[in-house]
Amino acid sequence: MPEIWIDPDYRRLFNPKTIFEDMQNMQGEVFRTGKGRVTLRFQKKKRSFFLKRHSGIGWGEIFKDLLQGRLPILGARNEWHALERLQILNISTLKPVAFGSRGRNPARQQSFLVTEELAATTSLEDLAKTWQQREDYAQIKRAIILKLANLAQRMHRNGMNHRDFYICHIHVPNRWLDEPQGLPELFVIDLHRAQIRDQVPLRWVVKDIGSLFYSSLDAGLTMRDYFRFMQAYTGKGVRETLSHDRDFWLDVERRAKALLARCPEQPQAA
Repeated sequence: MPEIWIDPDYRRLFNPKTIFEDMQNMQGEVFRTGKGRVTLRFQKKKRSFFLKRHSGIGWGEIFKDLLQGRLPILGARNEWHALERLQILNISTLKPVAFGSRGRNPARQQSFLVTEELAATTSLEDLAKTWQQREDYAQIKRAIILKLANLAQRMHRNGMNHRDFYICHIHVPNRWLDEPQGLPELFVIDLHRAQIRDQVPLRWVVKDIGSLFYSSLDAGLTMRDYFRFMQAYTGKGVRETLSHDRDFWLDVERRAKALLARCPEQPQAA
């Protein structure tokens, strides 16, 4: 039997008896395709949604991940749980609307995840391309750095790492950019590969923060900006974290440099 979940607020829009077939046949604006999955935008009753539809990754990909010491991502369930965890942590993200999964064969398991469209926001990657032209550049830069450090700290200290923690996957509301008062709300997206444990292993924390630093290399940040992030993330003074956490920050730097050597062009949002 298929596993179906629909948010109570949306049960008038989606029929639980037919939703699996409806989502498998859903057409819309395709944003991304990958191994056994497609991401598209569709409208229903004049409301916009995003659908991630999974059709199975095949045994080849499963064995490849296992041989490399990674647990394979079989479908939409992983992202669904990640969205739930962020909501518990009071970290803004996409609102899940519906989830479904069916099939015992892990290589051919079908699943889907429907979320509300994240409208009227700008990715930090897009913002960083033009924010130096703003008169309030220094103000919004400091506010975003502090909020992002707080967000990352809360996520990591509560057993969750993103695995694709790039600035293109962090969005800020346009309304805050129009009137930047206080710290902004930041939305975390693209949680397909996120991991949840009791405690995040240090190497995965390094990978998250290193990915964040790598993706911000063209954002016009200064060393003082990076120090501001480090201080807010650790809750320590700059000298203290550079002394006590020296090996961690060196590993973060090495991670960022390795990504730059492998991928000179920064990643694009999913």
